Amino acid sequence: MAAANARNAPREVPQRIADELRVLIVSGELAEGESLGREPDLVERFGVSRPSLREALRILEAEGLISVERGVRGGVVAHGPDQRMTARTAALVLRARNVSLADVFEARSLLEPVAARRIAVLPARARRAVVAELGALVDAQEEAVGDPEAFAVVNTAFHERLVALGGNQTLGIVIEMLNEIVTRAVTAVSKSSGVMGSLATRQRAIRSQRRLLRLIEEGIPDAAEEHWRVHMAVVAKVMLGQEAATVVDLTHHYG
Repeated sequence: MAAANARNAPREVPQRIADELRVLIVSGELAEGESLGREPDLVERFGVSRPSLREALRILEAEGLISVERGVRGGVVAHGPDQRMTARTAALVLRARNVSLADVFEARSLLEPVAARRIAVLPARARRAVVAELGALVDAQEEAVGDPEAFAVVNTAFHERLVALGGNQTLGIVIEMLNEIVTRAVTAVSKSSGVMGSLATRQRAIRSQRRLLRLIEEGIPDAAEEHWRVHMAVVAKVMLGQEAATVVDLTHHYG
């Protein structure tokens, strides 16, 4: 037994260091972009060998929680968890299970209409606040309508805020992750007009969003939910096209 513990101990040291630093980052004690120090400082802080520290840093770097900057002014920099990190992990699972892009997009299509309904049943004052916030994002899309890439960024923000404003934080995180996967996947497989289709398509999307905001402001949950369900079905056809059956594979699209 003692011999087994001795064999396991060296492997446990890097994991212990990684666990301790992970807690500091995830809890917010280490802010985004904050330096953890240079490698010699961390070796001294934890009282471990340099190989053990480097293994711990590799674990955290693979999780997207740190980056190691080389050079005279380099060091270890903390990064808070975000949708890129969760999307990267989810994308690997989806690929392993041969899940199609259409399946991932369907998950989005199930969540967003429910969020629209939840918002539409809020008190009038709260609905007006939501409409004002989402309306600003629609305006921003209108300004960027001639630039597919800029439009896509604001359009994604609209979809994410719609779910977040529905009041469920967990669903908000899920939709961020799904958007990340869908956007990267479609960008990866699309070689022609880009993920947001033609100018006319983008303009139709804006009109549909304004229609949704009117239904929300008027407090008509059934109509808001149904309108957005139809909208998402149309968006799926535009974004996925002939690639709907393509299996999610972002192996080479996360740097």
